[in-house]
Amino acid sequence: MFDWQLHTRIVCGAGALAQLGELAQKRGTRALLVSDPGIVAVGHTARAEAFLREAGIESTLFSDVHENPTTDDVDACWEVAKAFRPDVLIALGGGSAMDTAKGCNFLLTHGGPLSDFWVASPNRRGFSQPLLPSITIPTTAGTGSEVQCHALIADAQTHAKMALGETGAEPTIALLDPELTLTLPRSVTAQTGIDALVHAIETAVTKPRTPHSLLFSHEAFRKISANFSRVLEKPEDIQAREAMLLGSTWAGLAIEYSMLGIAHSLANPLTAHFGVVHGQAVGVMLPHVIHFNAQDPTTRRAYEALGQSPEALAEKVTEWLRFAGLATNLSACGVSEDAIPTLSSEAVRQWTASFNPRSVTTDDLASLYHAALTDKAR
Repeated sequence: MFDWQLHTRIVCGAGALAQLGELAQKRGTRALLVSDPGIVAVGHTARAEAFLREAGIESTLFSDVHENPTTDDVDACWEVAKAFRPDVLIALGGGSAMDTAKGCNFLLTHGGPLSDFWVASPNRRGFSQPLLPSITIPTTAGTGSEVQCHALIADAQTHAKMALGETGAEPTIALLDPELTLTLPRSVTAQTGIDALVHAIETAVTKPRTPHSLLFSHEAFRKISANFSRVLEKPEDIQAREAMLLGSTWAGLAIEYSMLGIAHSLANPLTAHFGVVHGQAVGVMLPHVIHFNAQDPTTRRAYEALGQSPEALAEKVTEWLRFAGLATNLSACGVSEDAIPTLSSEAVRQWTASFNPRSVTTDDLASLYHAALTDKAR
């Protein structure tokens, strides 16, 4: 077990959830616990509530978070929070729970609407006062949201996916307990693991990358690539689980410094229009993105710094998808060729496209979608 202080304090180790009461006690006496029905069903929220009670902390639970949360989820959480008046927020779950809690924090401390904090808005409103302290407890090794200052929330009306927040809005503490990931279905372990892998690879080549960010990207890739197959083969391996959690967190920190690229730009419309799970969507697009980006010599060297040629890396990603039982082409995901004009026109407007190491046009992204329709050569 270890305890690091970066922008977010990181407490990691098997059984670390038992420290929740002590950690929360130093930040308040009333805690709003944000989670989802699946986490409630496996008993994780009940354990968290018990640790809070033992520390003399009164808590209330909001457990109606949906996957890919919208402004409706955040508004519902806000209503509960306003009635309870917490002085600390605790998010227990995957990225959806953590992002919902962040959005709720923004509204509790600054009022709405939530779109005021969208980084892409010309009328963006910054944070004029401190946010409530928050503790993030990931139950998947995937998003890295536990250490990030932004929340990804979809507008319930327009379905636009908004990145909300700014530097300084990072969670106060990230509590990483690999035991919480033992209850994950294999499919979720696979999808979230692929997501973390894509984060590590994309952050290693984006335009804003720095020597600092690359430390996190490379270590994230090392941990995830060495343990991804292991957690699928031996799901009870707690050391592999911990390595995946740490890899996901390091990749999340890399995103804070270097952002993401077009694998994510291409993935978001696939989720919006065809319901393709995010990890599947970024995974199926990444090999094609690697081939596209590697045509630039500088970017090629950035991929090689991960320890192999871009071609070998792209093939390895495809192998991981197959091993995980995930689709390796868009046709298997139910995506039709006639949707590509719509998908590519939306993908080019995604925020992450601007950070890709190679500039892209709508036609470039359409070509990548076409290439990903089948397993055939790019």
